[in-house]
Amino acid sequence: MQISDLPYPDPGVPDARSGPRFLLWLGRGQLGGQLKSLCWGMLHFTGVAALPYAVGLGVDAVVDHEPNRLLLVGALLLAIGVAISVGDSMLHRTAVTNWITAAARVQQLLARKTAELGSALTRRVAAGEVVAVSTGDVEKIGWFVEAVSRFLAALFSVVLVCVGLLFFAPELGVVVAIGVPLIALAPLPLLPRATRRADVQREKAGKATELASDTVAGLRVLRGIGGEELFLGRYREASQEVRTAAVRSARMWALISAIQVVLPGALMITVVWYGATLVSDGRIAVGELVAAFSAVATLLYPLRHFQEIAMAYSFSRPSAKRAARVLSLNRTDAVAATERTARTEPVRAPAPGGDLYDPRTGLLAPAGRFTAVVCGDPDLAGRLAERLGGHPMDEAAASDAGAEAEAGAPSPAATTAETTADPVGAPSVLLGGVALDELDLDTARTLVLVQDKDPVLLSGTLRELFDVPASGAVDSAAALDAAQCADVLDALLQSAPDGVEDPMDARITERGRSLSGGQRQRLALARSLVTDPEVLVLDEPTSAVDSHTEARIADGVAALRAGRTTVVLASSPLLLDRADRVVLIDEGTVAAVGTHRDLLRSEPRYRAVVTRETDEEQRLGGLELTELEEALTEIEESA
Repeated sequence: MQISDLPYPDPGVPDARSGPRFLLWLGRGQLGGQLKSLCWGMLHFTGVAALPYAVGLGVDAVVDHEPNRLLLVGALLLAIGVAISVGDSMLHRTAVTNWITAAARVQQLLARKTAELGSALTRRVAAGEVVAVSTGDVEKIGWFVEAVSRFLAALFSVVLVCVGLLFFAPELGVVVAIGVPLIALAPLPLLPRATRRADVQREKAGKATELASDTVAGLRVLRGIGGEELFLGRYREASQEVRTAAVRSARMWALISAIQVVLPGALMITVVWYGATLVSDGRIAVGELVAAFSAVATLLYPLRHFQEIAMAYSFSRPSAKRAARVLSLNRTDAVAATERTARTEPVRAPAPGGDLYDPRTGLLAPAGRFTAVVCGDPDLAGRLAERLGGHPMDEAAASDAGAEAEAGAPSPAATTAETTADPVGAPSVLLGGVALDELDLDTARTLVLVQDKDPVLLSGTLRELFDVPASGAVDSAAALDAAQCADVLDALLQSAPDGVEDPMDARITERGRSLSGGQRQRLALARSLVTDPEVLVLDEPTSAVDSHTEARIADGVAALRAGRTTVVLASSPLLLDRADRVVLIDEGTVAAVGTHRDLLRSEPRYRAVVTRETDEEQRLGGLELTELEEALTEIEESA
């Protein structure tokens, strides 16, 4: 794989059982690139290893006054120089290619997993950890993959030098052959401590990054309550903790580097002293001493790659562990995953016009109808929306989060893992009698679209925002009109640079931060309407807009989605009154079904959720139904 061929058509299925297994899987996937890098590295380091012997032969030729032999040695030195230069250039080229392609493969795997899990990802893995894995950890993993071939080439050259000295100058060769392994193995006892300190540094850096991200995201709220200085002080403390941890980690790596300098220096002094004694005794020639000295001096270069591979593995192992943890997350529970793996034939998509049914809650959304769902618990509504989209949280993630909590190091998702997870073997949501969990992910996404209560707008123009996979039956103008986005278009046009006349060409800032919450919510609703899926699930789509706009949105969505299955999870009477049927979910199951006004008359639990009645008001009979209907009629007329 060359850089020009990226991205991979298929990055493959990773071995995410552990960090080392994931690194091994990456290495096996790039055997061709590793072999190329190894061959060029062996050419380069062979030239480096041969250089001292050529110098020794040249010294012997000068001492023996043999000009012809000196010319041959000169030609040999020229060939060695060419081999060193060409090998070094190509080694660098192939090694960087291995680095970039490995990093690209990991990024593609992470992007695919993120798309597969959707909004469930950040409930199971901290947002700061996801950012760290997809940026810094990817580079560290790529670093180790590309360093392996250079280390193997360096190891080959070290063995070559030691074996050559044993034949060229046996007395000095024995000293070098004993000293070099000791130098290479000396830092190993310090590596575990250095790795632990590096892990602490990365953990603190991740927490500081997450704190900074949360602060920036909530800056408007912090300014409103005067909390900027409080959070700034917290970030200062976190930043100083990162600095302290980085200094402690750097000290340990500096000690390892010092060992890699001091011990080779001591070996060089030993070789010179012992070699000088042998020359004075006439046991070896001067050229042999020069060759041995040059060989030891040359070994400093390949020995640096021993330290590099140790550092690369120490840094990449926890990075690979985090990446493997993200990549091991599943869209559904383990039992369903096993059944899908055992199935030989793919499940066909259901025929158009099927009902949406959730066996766990008993919720039925008839085809082509506007169904509203009322849940007393907002968290339950969010989990139900996830289930209706065919991607609930799996039991394995809940178990992992619970284990971390028991160990005293709970993940950000641990507090909600148990309530979010579906039981192992829980029945899947059915569309037209076909389980969504059994469908291909792309097919399930095409059939059912879920918009959560906090939708994200990506930066770019409004035209790019609406450039999403769609049926083509609904254009952007109709969707914007149904979502009541006229004032949003005017605001975008006013803030656009001069020369922009079409609001569709106006740019939206990162996550739509320049817009209000209601404006972001309406644009996201319009984007969902443009896709025109067979089933559209909306979780509190109008929670940030006023009542008059909400009533017009309810009418617009009902008209635009006529004949299409629409499920809205809400508690607003204005939305509920437009629905064809309303379903009350109480304690996780369907408690009542009917129209909004019928349920107001007959179901106290429904009335308590919709009207926000207190327990005392329910005991006294609540509001009079006639008064409630009159108030609702007045709102409709004013809208």
